[in-house]
Amino acid sequence: MKVKPLLDRVMVKLEKNEAKTAGGIIIPDTAQEKTQQGVVVEIGDDKEVIKVKPGQKVMYDKYAGTQIKIDGEEHLILKMSDILAVVE
Repeated sequence: MKVKPLLDRVMVKLEKNEAKTAGGIIIPDTAQEKTQQGVVVEIGDDKEVIKVKPGQKVMYDKYAGTQIKIDGEEHLILKMSDILAVVE
C-alpha cells in the first residue's frame, strides 16, 4: 500500500524500543514507553512549511499524529508543527 501525506503532514516510520535493559532484563511490549523518534518516509506537498526530508531521523511530540500500519510496519502521520527536532 502506498500512502502520500497531504499539505504540511509528514509520514514517519516508528523506531522500535530496546526490549532489553542494560542489566539483561527483557521488557514486554505492553510495559514499554511509546517511542518519540522515527525516520521520515514521505512528506506532504507544502514544501514551504515542511523543513525535513525523507531519510532524516526526527523527534516528535509524545501524543501527536495518527498511527497507521503499512505492510506490517508501524507509521505515524504528523503535522510539521508536531516535529520537535532533527536527530543527527
